[in-house]
Amino acid sequence: MTRPVLVVSDLATWFHTRDGVVKAVDGVDLEIGREEIVTVVGESGSGKSVTALSVMRLIQEPGRIERGSIVFDGTDLLTLGEAEMRSVRGTRIAMIFQNPYASLHPSFRIGDQMTEPLVLRGTERAEAVRRSAEMLERIGIEDPSRVMRGFAYEVSAGICQRVMLAMALMSDPELLIADEPTTNLDAIAQVQILDLIREMRGETRMSVLLITHDFGVVSKMADRVVVMYAGRQVESGGAGAVLGEPRHPYTVGLIESVPRPGHAAERLRQIAGEVPDVIRLPAGCSFRPRCPQAMESCGEAPPVVPVGAGHVARCWLYAPRRAA
Repeated sequence: MTRPVLVVSDLATWFHTRDGVVKAVDGVDLEIGREEIVTVVGESGSGKSVTALSVMRLIQEPGRIERGSIVFDGTDLLTLGEAEMRSVRGTRIAMIFQNPYASLHPSFRIGDQMTEPLVLRGTERAEAVRRSAEMLERIGIEDPSRVMRGFAYEVSAGICQRVMLAMALMSDPELLIADEPTTNLDAIAQVQILDLIREMRGETRMSVLLITHDFGVVSKMADRVVVMYAGRQVESGGAGAVLGEPRHPYTVGLIESVPRPGHAAERLRQIAGEVPDVIRLPAGCSFRPRCPQAMESCGEAPPVVPVGAGHVARCWLYAPRRAA
C-alpha cells in the first residue's frame, strides 16, 4: 500500500479566551490517501475549518495546537519551523477559502496577484504571466487575459473562485484543502467549481480535503467522510457506508434533514436543540442533550467503536457496555 498523503492523529486546537478555553478541535483523527477526496462535514461551530487551518499551521493567538500530530508525506508538520512550513504551505499543500472576494485584494489586478507568488519563487515574470493565463484557460475561463487585467470586484464570485483554484493548482500541490469553496456561489457556479475540483484531482493526481456543511456536496464528491460535532469526530468511514448506513444519531439527523430527489412530499427532520457552547460542553457525549437515543451511559465519554469495514462511530449505542 502507498503511504497516505496526510495522517492527522489526536489533534487538539484550543483557544484560550477570557471566558474560558474553547476546545474548537479536541482529538480529531483523519487520513487522506493518494488521489482521495475526504470530506469533513458538520454544522457551523463543529471545528471543521479549525481542523483545516491547523493542518496549514495558520492558527493564531489566542489559539494553540495543544497536542497531536499532522504527518504530511511522512513529516510531522508540527515539528517544522516557520520557514520550513512556508516551503510547504502554498506549494505542496494549497488552500482555497469560502469567500473568494476576501481572498483577492481589491486594489491589485487579478493577474498581478496570480503571478506574484511565481515570481517570488524565481519564475520570470513573462513566464509567470503565460502560466497564469494557461491555467485560467485550463479551468474554463474563456478570456483569461481580460480577467487578469481586471480587479476582483469586476468579476463574479464564481470567476473569483476559479481564479483562487487556478492559483492553488499552479504550484502542482499534493494536497488541496478546500474550505466551503461553494458557500457563496449560485447553484450553477457551485456545480462548476465542484466538477473542476474533481476533474483536476484526476488530472494532477492530488488529494483533496474538502470542508462542507452540505451533504449534497458530500454525496457528489467524497470517497470518505468525517462527521464532526462540537470539536470531535463522531463518525467516519467510506462515503457509501456513512451516507447509506449512518450509525451515529447526529449523522442520521443531518442526513434526514436534507431533501432527497424523488421524495418531495417527505417530511424533513430537524435536529432538536442547538450546538452547545464549546466552553461549557456537557459531560460525556456532547450530543447527548439533543440525542433522541440518549441513555444513562452517555453521561460518560463514549468510545470509538467499529461499526463496519473502515467505518467507526463515537457512540455508546454500539459499545459492549450497552448490553451490560
